[in-house]
Amino acid sequence: MSALAAAGEAGHGTLLITPQFLTPADVAAHKLPDAMLRWRGTAWMGGEPALAPARLSSFDAIDAIVARLADRSLYPRLTQVIVAGHSGGGQFVQRYAVVGQGEAALRESGVQIRYVIANPSSYVYFNEDRPRPDGTIAPFKAANCAGFNRWKYGMDDKPAYAAEKSSEEIERDYARRDVIYLLGTKDRNPNHPALDKSCEAEAQGPHRFARGHDYFDYIRNRNQREFNHRLYDVAGVGHQGGKMLKSPCGLAALFANAQC
Repeated sequence: MSALAAAGEAGHGTLLITPQFLTPADVAAHKLPDAMLRWRGTAWMGGEPALAPARLSSFDAIDAIVARLADRSLYPRLTQVIVAGHSGGGQFVQRYAVVGQGEAALRESGVQIRYVIANPSSYVYFNEDRPRPDGTIAPFKAANCAGFNRWKYGMDDKPAYAAEKSSEEIERDYARRDVIYLLGTKDRNPNHPALDKSCEAEAQGPHRFARGHDYFDYIRNRNQREFNHRLYDVAGVGHQGGKMLKSPCGLAALFANAQC
């Protein structure tokens, strides 16, 4: 609904595609056919494979959508695709922006793609460094959280979907991609009910606003020669998807027809 409202605010024609990642309980409750893909809880956020009927990653689903959009016989006037998400959706988009394979088909068709990541709880780091309270980045003490660098927080045990590339190749490609981070300046509650409070996420900072800024600085400092990311602070907004996407910065990120 937030994306639909933002599209209406933009005032021009936009094709809105919203994938549904269902759980077994969803399939049972709505009496859906056995052929419907379903995931364990929120496992789709990290690109994990579906439980049934096929072991397809949630990232494969986005690849299929993007491949269809790249078909010029179906969408001859398409110029740009935006993959956007807020909160849990922001986590999903960030991981897909890191390892997603759909971009190549769009490039071959002359279609641009951008990733808009709004207020996620955590990010994928590319080594064992993490932010410290004094504002520096340093190797994290693994004894405090043994799984801090495992996927979806780091590159250890990354999913089979991303197994063909090294972490170095994945980071290089990610830094080159058109990525915009949207962070609400009031999304600073360390006890927000939907905030990831696992030790793996806590290693990235106390709340979403700090985690986002620390991550942006981290990835920028590691990729200064080829870096195509931007960060927009959305003033006065907390963890509110509608207000984030309908803000001037949100509209600028999604539709490039506003100033931020």
